[in-house]
Amino acid sequence: MIYFQLFLAFLIPGIVGYGGGPASIPLIEHEVVRRYGWMTTSQFSEVLALGNSLPGPIATKMAGYIGFEVGGIWGLLVALFATVAPSLILMIVLLSILYRYKDSPKIKRLSKVVLPAVVILMGTLTVDFFYESYELNGFWETVFIAILTYFLLEKWKVHPAFVILGGLLFGALFL
Repeated sequence: MIYFQLFLAFLIPGIVGYGGGPASIPLIEHEVVRRYGWMTTSQFSEVLALGNSLPGPIATKMAGYIGFEVGGIWGLLVALFATVAPSLILMIVLLSILYRYKDSPKIKRLSKVVLPAVVILMGTLTVDFFYESYELNGFWETVFIAILTYFLLEKWKVHPAFVILGGLLFGALFL
């Protein structure tokens, strides 16, 4: 029964928490503190502070921690799944609809509008990353990393996970 309660406690904020993790924090607090009484307000605020100090989405971090505290490993898995399930299900449904009508003239026009916008956003993100790296690490280090990454990914077909791991090690050792 505790797993079903955990599922509901994190599914409901995931469904009605329009605006992402920060918008769903009060909803999670209502479920965890007021409805089920798994934590006090003080304990919840400590979990919130801990979650804010770590990188990544706040709702999933809180779900994992609270789920583990309440139901162990299975509680953690149930709470995490309940947190991401609404977005996951909606994405699958919308993508299946989009795939079904992929040959529609309206969908093709939509793609012609959306794809250039995505390219511009990704280009802007790349320039921002390059500029920040240049400011923090210097010109030659940034150019070295960019060229090495290009060769690893495009020429030598190294898996991106290994490139990221190598970048982390390079940064830890040399920067």
